Amino acid sequence: MHPENRSKLNDRVIRAAEATLAAQKYVSPVDVLVGIGWLDPGALKRWRQGQVDYLERVMQTNLPRISKAMKLFRSWATAKGLTPSETHYVARTPSRQTLRFSQSGNPTIERLYRTHWISGELSQRKRERLAETAGRAPELVVIQPLNDTWKCHRCGGTGDLLIMESPGPACLRCTGLADLEFLPAGDALLTRRVKAKSPRHAVVVRFSKTRGRYERQGLLVEPHALAEAERELGRQSRD
Repeated sequence: MHPENRSKLNDRVIRAAEATLAAQKYVSPVDVLVGIGWLDPGALKRWRQGQVDYLERVMQTNLPRISKAMKLFRSWATAKGLTPSETHYVARTPSRQTLRFSQSGNPTIERLYRTHWISGELSQRKRERLAETAGRAPELVVIQPLNDTWKCHRCGGTGDLLIMESPGPACLRCTGLADLEFLPAGDALLTRRVKAKSPRHAVVVRFSKTRGRYERQGLLVEPHALAEAERELGRQSRD
């Protein structure tokens, strides 16, 4: 890379990293790639949902430039005295498979992508809490479609709810979620109780044409967790 071009790239990487660090007290390679415009947020979302086989596929530049940017980022983070923390990335799918970053799948490259860099200004306790939060699996999202014309790519069936997978929409039966019960939004206390008691749960969303975005409708939860939470709240209201 020409020295002048390298300097420009270094400036872009640093600006993106500094802005993210100031906003959230940690910065990841993904944050930088979005910040310098090489990774579209929409493509990143599809990857997180398991719809893209590896992240480098949807980056808007070539592998040598990505490698150079990541080296510049790590040099900046090390010089800044940030603390490296490896984070586990899993897909927002029922299988919760580990997400892949690189075309090669090389373990060293994957680890470098997974490493977040945390501000040294935070206490040890806050750094640990931040690392735990960053590594938490994203919530599973189930879509309430606007019509029933969709077909499950696995079995050809349909239904009131679907999950988007890489090949297309899938029904709850095929994804192993058909036994979950729908809890409508509205009762925040009950929702928190049930969510804490239900290891398997999913957020249900529906697209609003008027607002142009998906809006939360409620949760899918394990029936026993819902029944237990309702009993607890019922006893408390009588006491």
